[in-house]
Amino acid sequence: MIYFASDTHFGAYFHQDPLAVERKFLRWLKEIEVDATHLFLVGDIFDYWFEYKYVVPRGYTRILGKLADMADHGVEIHFFTGNHDIWVYDYLPKEIGCQVHRVPTTFELLGKKFYIAHGDEFIKDDRGFRIIRAIFHNRICQKLYGSLHPWLTVGFAHRWALHSRKKGLKDQYKQEYRGEKEEYLVDFAKEYLAEHPNDAPDFFIFGHRHIMLDLMLSRQSRVVILGDWITHFSYAQWDGITFALNLFEE
Repeated sequence: MIYFASDTHFGAYFHQDPLAVERKFLRWLKEIEVDATHLFLVGDIFDYWFEYKYVVPRGYTRILGKLADMADHGVEIHFFTGNHDIWVYDYLPKEIGCQVHRVPTTFELLGKKFYIAHGDEFIKDDRGFRIIRAIFHNRICQKLYGSLHPWLTVGFAHRWALHSRKKGLKDQYKQEYRGEKEEYLVDFAKEYLAEHPNDAPDFFIFGHRHIMLDLMLSRQSRVVILGDWITHFSYAQWDGITFALNLFEE
């Protein structure tokens, strides 16, 4: 069985009880490890992650330990960087044994083609976001930020997140489906199909939007947005015959 999840935002101030969310996700991992062959984590797994050569953010030990254990037992884990955990480098591949993907990637999974990406890279109409994203992805800016002491950078990141929460921006994660014509991820998938008529994926898998969506685009292709672990606690699974977008209900 192949599993997909995204937007857990571990460590976020938006979680009323961050540790409870981690434990719930851990219970899900324990449940799926029975039959999982692949696990795709499709971005924004951490609400903030900046990785120095010898320093990584504290916390998440339960999750990291379980992922390492699953990898040790043969589960193939793929980690896609999102807009919140851009700065993942070699720590997770070395400690967990996962594969890190920084760009959209296509996979053949049990006879079907999957195009997988976090989704923030396809935003077109938010110029401010695109500028910030370009700065965060810039190698020079990353090196300059990394030259600062973690006491400064981590503290700054958490203060910024706390300020956002006080301003009420946690509501940005309570997204609603805008309709097929207004969803930029659906638009991207349609454009991709038009440009690659002979190489169409069977599934487009995205995160980022914090909505649950499973939409047929053609007889062959469908676009899936995975939801999140803030309001939905959702995931997807594929067994080679049936694809399902589910809620984790214990």
